[in-house]
Amino acid sequence: MELKRVVVTGLGAVTPLGNDVCTTWQGVVEGKSGAAPITKFDATKFKTQFACEVKDLDVTKVLDRKELRSMDYYCQYAMVAAGEAVADAGIDLEKADLSRIGVIMGSGIGGNTSFQHEVQDYEAGKENGPRFSPFFIIKTIVSMAAGDISIKYGFRGPNYATASACASSSHAISDAFNLIRLGKADIMLSGGAECAVCESGVGGFNSMHALSTRNDDPQGASRPFSKSRDGFVLGEGSAVLVLEELEHALARGAKIYAEMVGAGMSADAYHISAPHPDGEGAKLVMREALKDANLTTADIDYINMHGTSTGLGDIAEVKAIKDVFGEDAYRLNISSTKSMTGHLLGGAGAIEAMFSVLAIKNDIIPPTINHAEGDEDENIDYRLNFTFNKAQKRKVRAALSNTFGFGGHNACVIFRKYE
Repeated sequence: MELKRVVVTGLGAVTPLGNDVCTTWQGVVEGKSGAAPITKFDATKFKTQFACEVKDLDVTKVLDRKELRSMDYYCQYAMVAAGEAVADAGIDLEKADLSRIGVIMGSGIGGNTSFQHEVQDYEAGKENGPRFSPFFIIKTIVSMAAGDISIKYGFRGPNYATASACASSSHAISDAFNLIRLGKADIMLSGGAECAVCESGVGGFNSMHALSTRNDDPQGASRPFSKSRDGFVLGEGSAVLVLEELEHALARGAKIYAEMVGAGMSADAYHISAPHPDGEGAKLVMREALKDANLTTADIDYINMHGTSTGLGDIAEVKAIKDVFGEDAYRLNISSTKSMTGHLLGGAGAIEAMFSVLAIKNDIIPPTINHAEGDEDENIDYRLNFTFNKAQKRKVRAALSNTFGFGGHNACVIFRKYE
């Protein structure tokens, strides 16, 4: 069977750096940090008191009060990002075959904030009998972002969610890509959303010693590949990509950002929260993605790394890249945009896929910020070009994006310039 070609024709985003794609991309290229003291709750008694929160988002421009009653923050972010993506792609809802347009969204946790608030309300009033919102279940389940988007626009094609921790939205994009290649849909909206900046989210990750506790310097706290890194910075938001079958896109005169050419999936089969120390799962997933794309390591110019700013994860990923790419590893630009956005958990793969597409479109490599001279880890090879502190211009023919999640879930997606 001859597989169909898939292109990216629309983008949408709500991130700690901005509430649209343009503002977010500008912030990343300029090396800005989205980290600041937490405003969603009183974090003064927590080990970590800062995060990369979404800021000044007016969701009422997109959603009415009735819609908002049934949506957790993660769904609200997804709906705003999807609205921008649909508009950016120029999808004519009157003319399009809506049965051939689907939605797959990833989320690692889903409505964590709503779940926590409902349980707190129950506990406070339990003496008077159990009282829960009729929207409790709807607001918490992971699949509702995909469902809400399809209901809003009438998209009746494949519709579901992926949940694989921090690899969730990369798996969603991979599935969407494969459905279009197989002729199951003409257009797929795909990405991810997350909102875990709440007491249970921060407290849970604190108990795992996963988060940075650099409370005196939030903007400098996410420092991938630096010796002084002490954990990741929690982020929130959403990104949505419009993937489309090439001939369908050309027929309607759609603009094309890039072509998606490959996806890989693997498991570490090693540990519930730690990566394999030699990056075995990471090696496998990159090789699978390259094979799927029919590309060699010499064809890749940029890797958007998982790069969480954790001691074990950064080292394992660098080892994996060196092993897979060999001498080509030293020709590449690599960077971790989590140094600016924080870690969006299940939404990370989507926003980083978007950055990879924009790097190709604009021939600009976003940086890894917060690295200082003399802050080198002896376990990391600094002959590699980590694009430290400042964006770099270069022609980007193809870009690879890595995402790895708790449980050993790995996903990798590859885009290239459309020709």
